Amino acid sequence: MLSRSYFKGIESIVLENEFLRAEFLPSYGSKLASLISKKTGKEFLFQSELKELVIPEYGSAFSSFDSSGFDEVFPSINKCPYPEGNRENIEVPDHGEVWALSWNYEMIGETIKFWVLSPKLQYRFEKVVKLEKNSLKTVYTVVNLADEDFKFIWTPHALLNCDENVKIVVPERMNRIMTAEHSTEHLGEWGTEHTYPVTKSFKTGQDIDMSRVEKVEANNCEKFYFLDKVNKDETCGLEYSTGEKITYSYDAEKIPYLGVWKTQGGYRGHYNVALEPCTGIYDDLYVASEIRKVAVVEKNKEFFWNFNITIEA
Repeated sequence: MLSRSYFKGIESIVLENEFLRAEFLPSYGSKLASLISKKTGKEFLFQSELKELVIPEYGSAFSSFDSSGFDEVFPSINKCPYPEGNRENIEVPDHGEVWALSWNYEMIGETIKFWVLSPKLQYRFEKVVKLEKNSLKTVYTVVNLADEDFKFIWTPHALLNCDENVKIVVPERMNRIMTAEHSTEHLGEWGTEHTYPVTKSFKTGQDIDMSRVEKVEANNCEKFYFLDKVNKDETCGLEYSTGEKITYSYDAEKIPYLGVWKTQGGYRGHYNVALEPCTGIYDDLYVASEIRKVAVVEKNKEFFWNFNITIEA
């Protein structure tokens, strides 16, 4: 069922069935603002303390606005110059372009099609979302509108509610990580490699389980990437002590990298964790292009992928 509503003062579209309720904000980067299990009433996406949201302008600093829900990050995470060709040195804004743009949309049956045009980089970004039982399914498409290849990083910046009993679930063979956060307490300088899930903390000198989340009183943040790529048909997710699970399944051959962002009180006092499958590393499109770990759309072609969120309650 599709309906229109308002979320913290902004017009929204609600997609729901007997299992899930998903609420999108077309004018705010098509943000998935809320994802609720109708069986338990649990909100899986972190909600900030803000009573009303302010829609960002293009090129805004991500940290100046709301940090909640699921934002589309594309075509870079960090602000950087586009690396080459006719687009070379065009600035890609912080957390990319699309999170701070108003998207077009069309409601078709029980699906929603969203799309947006880049103001500067000659592409169209689209997604079609629908519910199938307890899964939110999305098909993404990038249309390259230029006569040269287009490089990009995409990641779902979905901040998930958590507590210290949550467990991050990834394939067991993925047992090496690299820190990508300068303000980390436990993992050392950017680029330091560790075993996973258990490694030795730089702060305490004791073993720490990185598949777990510290208490909010820890007042820190951690960002790391797995050094092994995700294989076809492998998934990642969170398991809660209540028995609930949230699982991501997707086209791993097109989205081969996996990052984890933990906010353990160290950013605005917030408490959440984000599992971030991504098409390129490490956060910066320019760097990803230089090390050839980036997705590419051929000139005048399309690139598509599937991304599914399944809730077990």
